[in-house]
Amino acid sequence: MNIVVCIKQVPDTTDVKINPETNTLIRDGVASIINPFDVYAIEEAVRLKEKYGGSVTVISMGPPQVEASLRDAIAVGADEAVLLTDRAFAGADTLATSYTLAAGIRRLGQVDMVILGRQAIDGDTGQVGPELAENLGLPHLTDIRKIEQIENNTIVLQRMLEEGYVRIRAKLPIVITVVKEINEPRLPSLRGKMNAKKKEIGRWSAQDVEIDPKRLGLTGSPTQVVKIFTPPRPTGGKIFEGSVSEAVSQLLAELQQAGINLGRKKGV
Repeated sequence: MNIVVCIKQVPDTTDVKINPETNTLIRDGVASIINPFDVYAIEEAVRLKEKYGGSVTVISMGPPQVEASLRDAIAVGADEAVLLTDRAFAGADTLATSYTLAAGIRRLGQVDMVILGRQAIDGDTGQVGPELAENLGLPHLTDIRKIEQIENNTIVLQRMLEEGYVRIRAKLPIVITVVKEINEPRLPSLRGKMNAKKKEIGRWSAQDVEIDPKRLGLTGSPTQVVKIFTPPRPTGGKIFEGSVSEAVSQLLAELQQAGINLGRKKGV
């Protein structure tokens, strides 16, 4: 079974800095990690390989520094890694990103399953998985919490719902996105770390894949970010001291003074 895992490198901080001219992330000087949801995707792919055989290839789109995250994936069991890196890819929205990833996956050849995390913590859109499936012409299922069985080119999965789950049978090849409930990611072994250091990471530019330059990066992004900013932290506030009843009385008095109708009934 040939499994591809798409990962994204994200800032390891909530204090994200934005370039005011391009409205893109400023990555210089900011530590980066594998998107947390993608860690579960890597683990599930490695478990499937261990159970059914085959190989796991991890692919990502981004600047050269993303190679560090790809090596982290190899350290926990992935076999190969490819980085799609080119200035032409910069500023891509989810549609341009999924188009570029699809081009890279097609170059890999026969693929039985593509796994992604349900969403990235820096964008939280959850769009790349379904859009990638459309670009590849494959069926897709989102929010998978368990893979029960793979047999005779058929997969049985559990898709998480708000309350409970639904059990689905589907044909391979398929694109799925997974949630954190699916497994418990392993830590890299010393041998895995050593193997990751020596592993050759494939680097593909826009010229290395079959791709339409008009659909890449900012040019190929129908959605544009107008402005990104960190909202100001709330200030002010008031602390009421004394017993609980005294504090409540002070709070009610403040609210009434502010002209807020508490809607209290007589005797309450």
